[in-house]
Amino acid sequence: MNAEKSMEPDHIFAELEKEFRKAALHRPMRVERYEPGTVCTYEVSIVPGGSMGRVRLEIDRFVGGGFAGQVYRVKILQLEPHDGPLVGLEKDRYYAMKILVPPTGFSRFFRNTLYWVGFQGPFQLQVNPHAARAGALWQIFIRRGARLRFGDDRTVADIHATFVDPVLGSCGELSEWIEGRTWRLEVDDRLDLLRKWRKGRAVHEKRLGSPEYRAKHAFMHAFVRLLHDMGAHEFARQYEWSTWKSQPNVLKRLESDPDPAEGLVAVDFRAGLVLLPFLPMSPGDFKLILQGLRRGSLVQFDRGDISRLEGFVEKQREAFSDLYAALKELKEEERTYRRSIPDITHHHLRLLYKGEIWSGILRSAVMGWRVRNFIDEEHARRLQEKPFFTLFFCILNLFPLLGRILLKWWGHPAWRRHYTGILGSVSYLRRAFRGKLVEKVMGWYRSGRMDADHALKAARTFWPNLYHFPLSILPAGLHRAFTDWQYAKERIDHLVFRPVRLYFNAHLREQWLRDMVSEGEENNLLSREDADLIISQIKEPFIQKYLKSLAVHLCTLPVTQVVSILTAAIYVLMHPELPRAQAYAVGVGIIALFQVVPISPGSLVRGLYVVLLVIRERNFKDYNIAVFLGFFKYVGYLAFPIQMAYRYPALARFMAGYWATEAVHAVPVFGERGALLEHKVFNLFYNWPLTIRRKIRSRERMRSAASPRYWHIAPCALIGAAILGFVDYRYFLEWSRLPALQEIWWAVGIVPILCGMAVTLGAGGAPLGKRVAGGTLCGAMLGIFSTVSGFFVGTAGGNVGAGTIVSHALWRMFLFGILSTVGVLLMEITLPDPGESRIGEEDESSSSRHGGKP
Repeated sequence: MNAEKSMEPDHIFAELEKEFRKAALHRPMRVERYEPGTVCTYEVSIVPGGSMGRVRLEIDRFVGGGFAGQVYRVKILQLEPHDGPLVGLEKDRYYAMKILVPPTGFSRFFRNTLYWVGFQGPFQLQVNPHAARAGALWQIFIRRGARLRFGDDRTVADIHATFVDPVLGSCGELSEWIEGRTWRLEVDDRLDLLRKWRKGRAVHEKRLGSPEYRAKHAFMHAFVRLLHDMGAHEFARQYEWSTWKSQPNVLKRLESDPDPAEGLVAVDFRAGLVLLPFLPMSPGDFKLILQGLRRGSLVQFDRGDISRLEGFVEKQREAFSDLYAALKELKEEERTYRRSIPDITHHHLRLLYKGEIWSGILRSAVMGWRVRNFIDEEHARRLQEKPFFTLFFCILNLFPLLGRILLKWWGHPAWRRHYTGILGSVSYLRRAFRGKLVEKVMGWYRSGRMDADHALKAARTFWPNLYHFPLSILPAGLHRAFTDWQYAKERIDHLVFRPVRLYFNAHLREQWLRDMVSEGEENNLLSREDADLIISQIKEPFIQKYLKSLAVHLCTLPVTQVVSILTAAIYVLMHPELPRAQAYAVGVGIIALFQVVPISPGSLVRGLYVVLLVIRERNFKDYNIAVFLGFFKYVGYLAFPIQMAYRYPALARFMAGYWATEAVHAVPVFGERGALLEHKVFNLFYNWPLTIRRKIRSRERMRSAASPRYWHIAPCALIGAAILGFVDYRYFLEWSRLPALQEIWWAVGIVPILCGMAVTLGAGGAPLGKRVAGGTLCGAMLGIFSTVSGFFVGTAGGNVGAGTIVSHALWRMFLFGILSTVGVLLMEITLPDPGESRIGEEDESSSSRHGGKP
């Protein structure tokens, strides 16, 4: 492959490459990822058929990368067929190019380690063209199967060719470019019906919301069944809904909008991580591990059942008539691929007596070294002729650093000259260090650890910039802050002074909210109607107070971190007698403790601010929720969105959904845009409040004709007190003392909640606010009555004082009041929607009138 630069969008990489070339090293430059504008030339093999040719293409943009590899959008500039037409490839068209090596060192290390544990060899999709070819052929058959099952083979992305990229040291593939997107986060106030639908229960179709979600859910489940029917059992893992990370593997073609069910297409068939039986990495992996064990597959990755595929093809002979040669090719490639690694869990004892397996393993090892450019073509041929010499290097590579250096020294002239120069010349050693720094600078610049000016400076002045190496273990933001004073000032301004400006500048606050609303509408976090409503309310006084409070919340963000670091530093300085390792360990423990405690310095500041607002404005009603939640860590950031839920429900839902959804994207793997966790969090903070509000309003309309009832509150409290009194009595008989609350936690947690539920069930036509107040009153009465009953139990032993009675009463009134209120809210949330019940009855009645037909 030949790599050159055409119109480089960002000249910094071209300048850095010049700096690397100035070092005049014998070895090639290490490349982790291509930049837009790079022109590459590959020898490709068409899938299926194997026609060979040369393709010259240009990188249009980097799409993304993960454990399976890195994906680019590319444009073909030139085609040169060798022995047949390059079917599927056309000049000046765009394609997706996937190179099966991750773009970051950690991803490569983690992926390769898991693969080695599972199969005792290098990651085959990267280093073995037979493995890459087998996967591509499986995709061809799956695409044809999708045409039979769904009526359209466009439900699976088409794959055109495979190739080897020696610059990145990996196999790759060219496939159809999909102009598509993941799902939209849909506004839906009927999540209760959606839950029933997911469980397979009968639901009125016209009442359901979330059409895109339901379409993708149905498609992926049907697609998984197809894959199992075709024998592609382990390919199905890429589309198992329950893994919570498979949803982005299905895109929706943009041309199919606005129909939510059209244009769904499966695009990813290359797994990145091995599924080990002792290391499930998602909720769905537990089920997949059991399924694999039933099939006799202890370690799962990309193994298919060829005999099952042959049976599927035989049942549909006409549909697969043009793919019988491809089926033969797939069987040959699979056979070669599976014999390329030890794979103890599948080969079992055959490793002891099957010489052809070991021959395949040794041939594959040489092939992998050649793909990664560790050896040249001549030395690869020598190793193929001398299997014992190959086995020696395989054993040597069990010590990765030493083995790789010796292999390159022996097998590649450029690397031999490089290592000889390092050992024999101080000048060359200095140049080698400089070249290594330039390569590191490229990665640091790409990951945002430095800007263009600092990158060029670091590459051009080697020795003064060695401090970047130890700092590179830090997160990117910290690394840059320690080495770029201008960036540090900007971050300090953003984190410290910008919230202050937001607090004092009304125009800036309004623009802040407008920008968030625009972003939320663009990302489908709120509807057009809600966006218009929020903007129309932006001048209202309480909205301004809310935005000022949010600014204060932003100001409190760094408080906990600063206090925790200062506390840890003071501890270390105040204990010089401790060994440094022990002192630093305690310091790290102090910082970690501050992150997990429910109430932190930052949350205390936030809570006290809300208390000051209450005192200054003499207004408890508008802050009655925020004044309590504000004191708690993490949850406190949602205090004002929750407080606003009644007066400004659209803004409250949006802000809660916005902050929560943005936060979830920081979660590794599962936080990917378009994955299930994103949808779950959006539903929790946006759609569930809508659903609850709809149910409560429907229930209030039904209750409006009934009379309110409150007489049952005291009997509920008395019954609860009798239960708790019996528990106290039994405990007193056993231990001769009254129990502390934590000693009877199960009763303390259950009884008040049940009392609150009973209050709201018997409240007749009482409005929700009075039901909540009644539940709180019931809890307080329960606290008093249970304390009185405990007093009589305790005085039987003569060991209960007045202080103990008062303490019990206060704590039980407070705690039971909260829990009873929770019981009211839980019951109101979980009660069925009376409107839906009537709809169900109407549907059933209509069905009976029409002879059972809907």
